[in-house]
Amino acid sequence: MKIIIAGAGAVGTHLAKLLSREKQDIILMDDNEERLSTLSSNFDLMTVTASPTSITGLKEVGAGEADLFIAVTPDESRNMTACMLANNLGAEKTVARIDNYEYLLPKNKEFFKKLGVDSLIYPEMLAAKEIVSSVRMSWVRQWWEFCGGALILIGAKMREKAEILDVPLYKLGSPELPYHVVAIKRGGETLIPRGEDAIQLHDIVYFTTTRKYVPYIRKITGKENYADVRNVMIMGGSRIAVRTAQYVPDYMQVKIVDNDLARCNRLTELLDDKTMIINGDGRDMDLLVEEGLKNTEAFVALTGNSETNILACLAAKRMGVSKTVAEVENIDYIGMAESLDIGTVINKKMIAASHIYQMMLDADVSNVKCLTFANADVAEFTVKPDSKITKHPVKDLGLPKGTTIGGLIRQGEGVVVTGNTLIQPGDHVVVFCLSMMIKKIEKFFS
Repeated sequence: MKIIIAGAGAVGTHLAKLLSREKQDIILMDDNEERLSTLSSNFDLMTVTASPTSITGLKEVGAGEADLFIAVTPDESRNMTACMLANNLGAEKTVARIDNYEYLLPKNKEFFKKLGVDSLIYPEMLAAKEIVSSVRMSWVRQWWEFCGGALILIGAKMREKAEILDVPLYKLGSPELPYHVVAIKRGGETLIPRGEDAIQLHDIVYFTTTRKYVPYIRKITGKENYADVRNVMIMGGSRIAVRTAQYVPDYMQVKIVDNDLARCNRLTELLDDKTMIINGDGRDMDLLVEEGLKNTEAFVALTGNSETNILACLAAKRMGVSKTVAEVENIDYIGMAESLDIGTVINKKMIAASHIYQMMLDADVSNVKCLTFANADVAEFTVKPDSKITKHPVKDLGLPKGTTIGGLIRQGEGVVVTGNTLIQPGDHVVVFCLSMMIKKIEKFFS
């Protein structure tokens, strides 16, 4: 597959590294030679110094023969123009990074498709949705819904009160167990567990279950005493902060703290009266305490500085805030953030890359998600008639090591899968696998 990525910024570089491991034919183009200099020698990809909005430059990289053209420069209009030009030259599919929510409205998406922009991706909006999912439940590290919530993924850290510690998974219950343990993050390692594996203290455990059993998961993980989130304090008035404030449920009160007065005035225009805007330095703990930090159940740090966000969340934890979320854009810091136990980590590069990666798959995939802490991915496949996955019960399919089926949705109902489950055409199947293995499991569904 020939993939051209226009823009060697944070998202483009991360995506290029991710896809180069897949042995795809990757070309990364940017008009800034400095950004490209270290990449071609360290990764299996080609770099070209050329402008993504130059027809000559696009012809030079062979945009006309591209299976996928991805424009992820920081400039939305350049991305749109690059995709239109690439499409006109003959690129099969184009994707543009945007920062304007209006473009995602169905009528506008159709308009852009006619112009040659097949898909639009808005990383800040995706990140905001992930933040809102994680703050809805103070006891959850990650929360993700499939098919409108028919099946739910819950990631939770195991503390001393968890009831399921040190027991082999096969001893935890009958085949009718209402959940499935699909992945365990232990230290720097991610396991796709087997029956003889046991959950240990401080593991981050990923469960799939149906909505009615969420309280049961909360009980067995020992999290019943965690306060429900009613008050959210956000440090930093970024675009992600604006989207987060707009997406939180009506019963939550939101305060945004930013030290730039002009930005605060802009936030007042963008957001309704239920969001309180505070002009001040979010690193000043006295100010945050004065503004009610000790009565806040969730603290979200969204400044442009990863270190500031990590330290702010640590300080909020010390003040007794039960749920903290940090935006950590420096990927090297994500492991450190987890070892410091700061709660949920958001990285918009990884979120955007997951969505773009989904477009490369041949099978019918409606969702791909990279688990930020764990070196693992989760994908939602729609089962086609006569696909390999329908031929045998799950235990006899010969799925690759490092993969597991977390559950399925059949006629709108979530089902926890066992070894004897026979998957049927039309089922939505949720698959977990160690990072970069989705391509291996894809052949079972195509």
